[in-house]
Amino acid sequence: MARIIAVTNQKGGVGKTTTVSGLAGEFTAQKKRVLAIDLDPQGNLSFSLGADELGITIHEVLTGEATLASAIKHTDNCDVITSNILLSGTELELKTAGREFILKNKLKEAADDYDYILLDTPPALNILTINAYTAANDLIIPMTAEILSLQGIAQLKETIIAVKKYYNKEMDVRGILLTRYNPKYQLTKDVEEMVQIVADQLDTVILNTKISPCISAAEAPAHQKTVRRYAPRCKAAKEYKALAEELYGNI
Repeated sequence: MARIIAVTNQKGGVGKTTTVSGLAGEFTAQKKRVLAIDLDPQGNLSFSLGADELGITIHEVLTGEATLASAIKHTDNCDVITSNILLSGTELELKTAGREFILKNKLKEAADDYDYILLDTPPALNILTINAYTAANDLIIPMTAEILSLQGIAQLKETIIAVKKYYNKEMDVRGILLTRYNPKYQLTKDVEEMVQIVADQLDTVILNTKISPCISAAEAPAHQKTVRRYAPRCKAAKEYKALAEELYGNI
């Protein structure tokens, strides 16, 4: 049975896609069966993992025009379901009762085919994000050690609490992941103290693993590889390995 992991933050540029790709690379390297689903209309994860943007996307799956299986694309990194700009209209298209459960129900088709299903959510609190939360076993919240990123986390908290109350009582907020982390900055220390308050309110933790600035992680998407495949000895690759082990043990 697949473990479904949603990586989320309503603020853009905090490392959601990089985190999904980083974990996908590590899980795949450990011979796990991995499916990554791009729920962001910008399609950055699709490109980063080298998935062909043509053909069936998650948009057609959510609107009932195609099955989940027909949308899966096989890459050298992992299996991927892509997205494109059509996904931005999903809020208006999904109007039926129970629309919050569409993705969860669709993922049942693949539950026995994968060990991990990773969801890259859009930088918005919309129906796509709600679907991801409703489907997820685990939530990981990346954020940079900046004040504006902290504000995004505080707003995200209300949505998480509502989803746990009404749609997915079993969802586990596994932790807040600090990205572009530099302990030398005083701002980093100040923000980390404030993040701890939010973590306590969400009954979660600041993860021990921190993701440092790394040029190889920034270069990897251009080569359509995970950082594990592109530069396995770089600092970010080692940190994502540590993150996977912190969250899911010695995989």
